[in-house]
Amino acid sequence: EDPSSSSSTQNSVAPELPGFYYDPEKNRYFRLLPGHNNHNPLTKDSIQHKAMECKRLRLLQEEEKRNQKMTRAGLNSSVLLQKRQLGLLSSTSYCRLVHELKVSCMQRRKIEIHSPDSSVAGTNNFKIIVADVACERIFTVNDVEHGGCKYGIINLSGLGKESLTVEMYDNLYFTNRKVNSVCWASLTHPDSHLCLMGIAETPGCASLLPASLFSSTNPGDRPGMLCSFKISTAWSCAWCLNPQADNCFSTGLTRRVLVTNVVTGHRQTFGTSSDVLAQQFATQTPVLYNGCRSGEIFSIDVRQRNRKGQSWKATRLFHGSAVTSVHLMEAEHYLMAADMAGKIKLWDLRAAKCVKQYKGHHNEYALLPLHVNEEEGLLIAVGQDCYTRIWSLQDAHLLRTIPSPHPSSKDAIPSVVFSSRLGGSRGVPGLLMAVKQDLYHFSYN
Repeated sequence: EDPSSSSSTQNSVAPELPGFYYDPEKNRYFRLLPGHNNHNPLTKDSIQHKAMECKRLRLLQEEEKRNQKMTRAGLNSSVLLQKRQLGLLSSTSYCRLVHELKVSCMQRRKIEIHSPDSSVAGTNNFKIIVADVACERIFTVNDVEHGGCKYGIINLSGLGKESLTVEMYDNLYFTNRKVNSVCWASLTHPDSHLCLMGIAETPGCASLLPASLFSSTNPGDRPGMLCSFKISTAWSCAWCLNPQADNCFSTGLTRRVLVTNVVTGHRQTFGTSSDVLAQQFATQTPVLYNGCRSGEIFSIDVRQRNRKGQSWKATRLFHGSAVTSVHLMEAEHYLMAADMAGKIKLWDLRAAKCVKQYKGHHNEYALLPLHVNEEEGLLIAVGQDCYTRIWSLQDAHLLRTIPSPHPSSKDAIPSVVFSSRLGGSRGVPGLLMAVKQDLYHFSYN
């Protein structure tokens, strides 16, 4: 049973009565009190929160007792290798089961964060973490107590098998903007800049910052912001790596898409019928994929000239709810997408058909990203219930559900990064989880 599922046990024991709450321990009904304030001991929100917290604590206890216990009986490395050598397992099945074994053995360890400024580390809650392509650095967005956000970069080079320490550098110049979306940009060299989409009061703001702003050098030697302009509320962003549209980034806005060339300053606008909440560029072609609040996913060839009244949409797919994340697979024949109904679907772009669904994800209204690692054959997503789930890409099997180390709440949804090389080419494999003020490492070996 999914640990985040609603009170299915309660419903199977006793029927649900409007205005009443059934307590399975006392085997009786209690009247629900109206309102949501702290003086009411029995409200629907408080009951649901208590049930979720009990399940989270129970799952944490089970993980502590597991001690590398396998998710399936008889699943261990020696048995798998023996079956593979005897020809009882195909190479595909063997690789999938090995990854399942690795996922089931991951154990949580807390990472120590060092900072040149002692007032920075461990003082603000993590909101977003995004790794560069090489997974040598992660860009962090932290909520600050007095409002706004603080940005920083964590260097993962010190993340070893024995010591779990990282260095964090922040920039105090840009601390007043709420950030909706962020992506790495390769302008002068790979992952040299950062695209930030956020709100600077009203209207919104799009910024392109050099990554060198976040370093241990003298603040007086730091370069300034390369690009910044005010726009309507920005929901998403993406950087283009295709040479036919290099130096360009896109911004998903309210009912339109804006593509900007940061060198020439040229902008191209594509009108849409809905807010664009998720974006990703293809690499082989200058095509931009967009996920909308209406549930529609469509692609745009950015080489097209802007003509009023012309439809820009090429490939069109449809979800039943607002699309919160899109991820184009490496061969660019398939697209993974998630929505606000908790549906995760793998689409065949050639046939415009859904070929797989990954069940168990929980979402109702949040903009939650997907994390796909094709090399390891894994899909990772954090739900609004604060559980991190890992699926097998091949057969959509839910391999593991990881509870948050902190009590579940709307402002404590973990942000994660997964890589087989955290810290660079010789780095350690695993899952990074940022929640509240803490950073955790789940070893994957």
